[in-house]
Amino acid sequence: MTPLRQRMIEDMRVRNLSPNTQRLYIDRVAKFARYFHQSPERLGPEDVRTYQVYLIHQMQASSSALQQTVAALRFLYRNTLGKEWALPHIPAPKREKKLPVVLSQEEVSRFFEHLPNLKHRALIMTAYATGMRVSEVVSLRVADIDSGRMMIRIEQGKGRKDRYVMLSPNLLELLRAYWKMARPADWLFPGRRAGTHLSTKRVHQVCVRASAAAGLSKRATVRALRHSFATHLLEAGANIRVIQILLGHRSLRTTARYTHVSRETICSTCSPLDLMPKAVAEIQKVKNAEPVCS
Repeated sequence: MTPLRQRMIEDMRVRNLSPNTQRLYIDRVAKFARYFHQSPERLGPEDVRTYQVYLIHQMQASSSALQQTVAALRFLYRNTLGKEWALPHIPAPKREKKLPVVLSQEEVSRFFEHLPNLKHRALIMTAYATGMRVSEVVSLRVADIDSGRMMIRIEQGKGRKDRYVMLSPNLLELLRAYWKMARPADWLFPGRRAGTHLSTKRVHQVCVRASAAAGLSKRATVRALRHSFATHLLEAGANIRVIQILLGHRSLRTTARYTHVSRETICSTCSPLDLMPKAVAEIQKVKNAEPVCS
């Protein structure tokens, strides 16, 4: 390990960045250094710009990958190397505003039906029933399930924050059946190796197989289930502030995007086409007309 890498890791630990963020930043900086075959200490703003152009035009990097690279390089140059030019000379790309993928309740049910393994079914249903992120659900411990208060404790979720979510009575029954079968001692969903929990990669593989078996046209992932959890709660009349707390969002603006995909929000307004009697009459004529051969 180079002295610079060691120093950057120490700086990230001092600032209490999560292990995942630390690994991501180190990976992004390492790729930057490999591109120039030089230590980042010898590189400057023009080199950063050249690398960003390379990522956009040749690698066709996604918006999220570009954002991650910018964050990693800004941390390196501003915090570890103390370069004041880091912020003004490492521009961040504009974030893409994409609507989340939301499954209908019927699609969620079909997805569950194609999870024959009880452990996988318990994990995936826990994710949907609570709105947890995949990293949070795989990190659950048996002791986090508080059946007395009907709550689940999420320890050190995204942003290094603890929070609680509801424990559904139906989910509790499923988890009890799973516990009787598997008898997990520490991690609720243990991995193959002793002392480890199920990996997020393994969960992704399970979701891909079940989604294909269910014949879903949408990508059914734990993230999609999290989006579906929020949207279904919103459509059922839940307060958006409560949903924000359950999801662990820092800003209400992040949670508010679910109003853009809520059926209740979008379909509660009548289309102007339905307010035009003549247009409706024309549609009925077309509907009742005999088919025309071309």
